[in-house]
Amino acid sequence: MPAEEAATETVTLGTAELTSGIPGEGPLKIGEINAWLDKGTNHVTLNVVLPKGMDAGQAAIKGLDANPLTRAKIELGRQLYFEKRLSADSTISCADCHHPDEGWARHTQFGEGIDGQTGNRNSPVSYNRILSDLQFWDGRAASLEEQAVGPIANPIEMGNTHEKAVETLKGIEGYRIQFERIFPDGVTIDNVGKALASFERVVVTGPSPFDFHETVVAMQKAFGDDLEDLDALKEEDPELHDKYTAALADAEAHPMSEAARRGREIFFSARGNCTVCHVGANLTDEKYHNLGVGMEAEEPDWGRFVVTNEEADRGAFKTPTIRNVANTAPYMHDGSQATLEEVVKWYVVGGHPNLHLSKEIKPLDLTESEQADLVEFMKACSGEFTPVTQDRLPE
Repeated sequence: MPAEEAATETVTLGTAELTSGIPGEGPLKIGEINAWLDKGTNHVTLNVVLPKGMDAGQAAIKGLDANPLTRAKIELGRQLYFEKRLSADSTISCADCHHPDEGWARHTQFGEGIDGQTGNRNSPVSYNRILSDLQFWDGRAASLEEQAVGPIANPIEMGNTHEKAVETLKGIEGYRIQFERIFPDGVTIDNVGKALASFERVVVTGPSPFDFHETVVAMQKAFGDDLEDLDALKEEDPELHDKYTAALADAEAHPMSEAARRGREIFFSARGNCTVCHVGANLTDEKYHNLGVGMEAEEPDWGRFVVTNEEADRGAFKTPTIRNVANTAPYMHDGSQATLEEVVKWYVVGGHPNLHLSKEIKPLDLTESEQADLVEFMKACSGEFTPVTQDRLPE
């Protein structure tokens, strides 16, 4: 590897810089791929900075020590994410269950695989995965790399085998060239997982009205009365003045409604009880809880218990993020709740009683208007998704 390729570069996630694909139009041609791979900057290890809001989780980034990011690896992962030829009948790609146009999830109760098959779980979101290690609703995949290749061999998803998927990629020159230039051992299923995970890690949510509002609130708490007289502040501390007025301008440009502000107070209060599980930069504890969803079934989905065999995990499923949740209906692990209003109501009544119900789930004393405010707050946690080019795959 040339010396210049051993350097590192710092990039901020959330823009199209890393996800816009190899420049050009139409199917990727070998010449375009080679020209891309010949650029040393595309092999430089990237140090990533999370966008505003998510940046509070910078120290919690997962997986980059074992699988460093490069532009070439991310671009290969982007291609594979939309590549239907990874499935047994060339009809299903990762995006078919986790689509950018549908909140990086799917607006159906269950994901649909080859031959129209469905399972019994809703498609989880594939954004903000850079802050998550265990994957799937039950956490059965130890890493994003492991999760990425799981659906390829799942008979009701992509219905293929890892061996056949690898052989398919080896037979497509555009892919073979990229794997051989990016990975010392070329096309392997592990490297497919590394490329896919690299792409998914750079798909993040941008700043939301909630984030801009929080910046103002934090400054007001920190500096209090000093911010009351902006003219005096400009004289006494011009740097603080400029930061505060910029924060005010950002909040005004990305406003939280009064209802959302009231909902914020509920969300972070003992009455709302939301932050028992929805905490941190991505507004999730990344843990597993039994909410009673689906527990009335004769044969319930036992979720995390099947992985750990621990009684405390019966019927427990991973806490989803609140970020951009307004884009990802339907909700819960089984897609049984169509709206955020239904989700809030579920918590208000205290979930569905069962022997394994989380001790954190209890009825909430919220009026109808307060429930509506809570929904508005969740909507205000929505920022721009990372733009991505969905086509431009090897011929």
